[in-house]
Amino acid sequence: MSGMKVGAVIITMGNRPEELRALLDSVAKQDGDRVEVVVVGNGSPVPDVPEGVRTIELPENLGIPGGRNVGIEAFGPAGRDVDILLFLDDDGLLASHDTAELCREAFEADPKLGIVSFRIADPETGVTQRRHVPRLRASDPMRSSRVTTFLGGANAVRTRVFADVGGLPDAFFYAHEETDLAWRALDAGWMIDYRSDMVLYHPTTAPSRHAVYHRMVARNRVWLARRNLPVPLVPVYLGVWLLLTLLRRPSRSALRAWFGGFREGWTTSCGPRRPMKWRTVWRLTRLGRPPVI
Repeated sequence: MSGMKVGAVIITMGNRPEELRALLDSVAKQDGDRVEVVVVGNGSPVPDVPEGVRTIELPENLGIPGGRNVGIEAFGPAGRDVDILLFLDDDGLLASHDTAELCREAFEADPKLGIVSFRIADPETGVTQRRHVPRLRASDPMRSSRVTTFLGGANAVRTRVFADVGGLPDAFFYAHEETDLAWRALDAGWMIDYRSDMVLYHPTTAPSRHAVYHRMVARNRVWLARRNLPVPLVPVYLGVWLLLTLLRRPSRSALRAWFGGFREGWTTSCGPRRPMKWRTVWRLTRLGRPPVI
């Protein structure tokens, strides 16, 4: 059995107490050494949790990346008190009791593996939505592979990644924060795997259920490009996404929100700019997703 220490960060708005308890029970049942858990109340009280689960209640909602960063720091600077951190949606459920052990084995076997993206499956049907497979060739969710991004609420990260490249981008609040971290990790030499055998059950939902979806998706897409891409690729990447958005024929109100976010992405600070190396662009291309789409 691997000696790598595993922790888990769960952020909650406090409005899904039953689902949160079920998730915590599934984490407690993991094989091997106990997984230490921190639950962050993101601008809300934390519902009752089992003994031994640490809780942090934030006075305001810091967004998904901000809340998760607080959880990371609860395990010491850059999470250094543990070797691996699981990030799990509060309405998810680990499908198997060996997920933590599989994570330990994966990270121990591959010293350059930085992030593992789990497969998300509907608990009733077992179906994995295409958008939950983090690669362009997403037709077979049962195929594990190297990828260029990961799923925010169903993943494991080697904490050395945070020490190397920093945490999630707080200002993003919601949308694309995973890709920002993924690109920085890949640029630092880490790799990312999608593992179909590590499953988080999660009800099928549409991301557009969030009122801020269209604005933040567009704004953060611009920030992502401005922060991470070499200058010649910025207009190419954003031009492709503009075209794809128009081809999807969103409603007039959604399109208005999208263009408002797109404009906001150009007129507001994106944070520090650290363009990836051209060899990272080539690595992303070889992995099947050049950073223009």
